[in-house]
Amino acid sequence: MRLSIDALDLEGRGVARDEGKVCFVVGALPGELVDAERLRQSKKHATARTVEVLKQSWQRVAPRCAYFGQCGGCALQHFDTAGQVAAKQRVLEDNLWHIGRVRAELIDRPIHGSPWAYRHRARMSAHYVPSRGRVLIGFRERASRYVADMRSCEVLPPAVSDLIEPLQWLLTETSLRAQIPQVELSCGENLTAVVLRNLAPPTQNDVALLTEFAAQHAIAIWLQPGEPDSARPLRESALPSYRLPEFGLEFEFFPTEFTQVNFAVNRVLVRRAIALLQPMPGEHVADLFCGLGNFSLPMARRGAAVVGVEGSARLVRRAESNAERNGLEEQCRFTVADLFTDGSIAAERFDKLLLDPPREGAVEIVKALSAPLPRRILYVSCNPATLARDAAVLVHVHGYRLRSVAVVNMFPHTGHAESIALFEI
Repeated sequence: MRLSIDALDLEGRGVARDEGKVCFVVGALPGELVDAERLRQSKKHATARTVEVLKQSWQRVAPRCAYFGQCGGCALQHFDTAGQVAAKQRVLEDNLWHIGRVRAELIDRPIHGSPWAYRHRARMSAHYVPSRGRVLIGFRERASRYVADMRSCEVLPPAVSDLIEPLQWLLTETSLRAQIPQVELSCGENLTAVVLRNLAPPTQNDVALLTEFAAQHAIAIWLQPGEPDSARPLRESALPSYRLPEFGLEFEFFPTEFTQVNFAVNRVLVRRAIALLQPMPGEHVADLFCGLGNFSLPMARRGAAVVGVEGSARLVRRAESNAERNGLEEQCRFTVADLFTDGSIAAERFDKLLLDPPREGAVEIVKALSAPLPRRILYVSCNPATLARDAAVLVHVHGYRLRSVAVVNMFPHTGHAESIALFEI
């Protein structure tokens, strides 16, 4: 097929039309004319891959990573970073209008940082391949179940990227070589933890090998025999942590707990969130989907009384611990609730509200809002579609104005389009 590429989708594929049908084209960029090979087709759309670029975008660049195109971890290394941000902003604006019939009064400046060495946590697959005589550790190949054969990763911090190949040979030497399907890398500013999902217990020799490797590379190795909460350090270890220096805060986290992967962008995001929401002494503020307190504690540091709500009891305990660690336990109260099914917290009286939901969004919360409404709502989103759906409720049902919105490039070289939106009544 010869296709003219009009846009980019959330998976980083070019979007074109072939005889009226939408076609998603791997490896193509907006503004390009390509010859493409059809891979799959349904009644509504087709998927293809670029065979030859006949007219090249001026924003096409040479990928930095030797494994780009095979590894599925990145989709957009062939697109310069300014173009990536602009494309994500277009996706955000299109979703707000076409799904929510909402337009922002202000498109604020994007939040972004370095596109390399930014990823401080990564969940990689592991697979022992007897024909190659070693364990492979990497992201899945693009559109495949197979593990990419990679020895480094440009989006991981260099010291962590340098661990990939030694870890492959280490696991190959153990009795667990065929019993570890997943390796999770969790990097704090103080410590890197490597969590091995082990389907069988280690032998004494395995423990000796792993312990020696951890000491040699100054890391902590954890074993996870079951669910994420089952992870335990091989030897006694501190927890990883990250800092928000502007607020004088430090956050500890369990290696399998959720944290933002991009520490530099997270610092800018929190700064922007506090500047927009403007929590003040004496105000009552709710932080829903609060996690380990990433936004709660900075708001408390500004003097607000904060109620943090989260569905995970473990994360609530972590948030309480971090509040105590930073001397803010008197200003923060954390509680456990399923915010996807129970929106009753939204009926309480709050001066301001911060929402930071997962991809499913916060529709039950925004539907349950009742008078007197919070004066300001700050919505941190990782899915433009659910943000647009929830924005429609806030604007068309409750009467809020969408004062500003900005794209957040938390995951450079991927199609993930995160954003931050301010609503005022």
